[in-house]
Amino acid sequence: MEQTARDVMATDVVSVRPDTSVRHAAEIMLARGLSGLPVIDDDGRLAGVITEGDLMRRAELRDALGSAETSGASEPDRSRDYVTGHSWRVGDVMSTPAVAVEETTPLGEIAALFDRRAIKRVPVLRAGVLVGIVSRSDLLRGIVTAAPDRTAAGDAAIRLGIVTRLRHDLGLAEPLPDVVVTRGIVHLSGIVRSETERAAVRVVAEGVRGVAGVDDRLVVQPQEPSGPEAA
Repeated sequence: MEQTARDVMATDVVSVRPDTSVRHAAEIMLARGLSGLPVIDDDGRLAGVITEGDLMRRAELRDALGSAETSGASEPDRSRDYVTGHSWRVGDVMSTPAVAVEETTPLGEIAALFDRRAIKRVPVLRAGVLVGIVSRSDLLRGIVTAAPDRTAAGDAAIRLGIVTRLRHDLGLAEPLPDVVVTRGIVHLSGIVRSETERAAVRVVAEGVRGVAGVDDRLVVQPQEPSGPEAA
């Protein structure tokens, strides 16, 4: 069964409220070694997230490092930057809307979200209410604790498992590479389109339960010449 946020999330969530002071939020982040904190409203719902990035725009840092150049900013931008840099309330500084996932979100989708949004942790919601946090280290824990492949033992079952994954996981078009399994040894032959595809076929074979080894005799199809040279 595919693992979801519910399987790996931390439930002892440290959060702050919109009327918490920015200084106190920063103290919590330092003391706990956290890069961000969820911000919860009076109904227990996620209002936003305050992160290290949000605090980098504070006036305290600009005063210490020299005033930031704002002459080219528009009036709305200058007003917003002033509020972000000077307000004592978390609610004025936090990022909103917050990036969040449901507790049923698969770990693969969360990993893709981390990569796409360049974030390190994400709040987990149940019916809009915060119930946990998933961090990058939680995803690693999910890899370590993942249940082994449940494909049944036996050469025929191993071959079926490999062929099924080649079709559905890799999306390979017919004809598929030849797969022969003898006493747990997988013999791969036939044509693939690239070295990357060859490696993916091997990884699929190695990942099926009961495989004792892989004999890779796949051949990469030569690329057709293109452009003026093909004429």
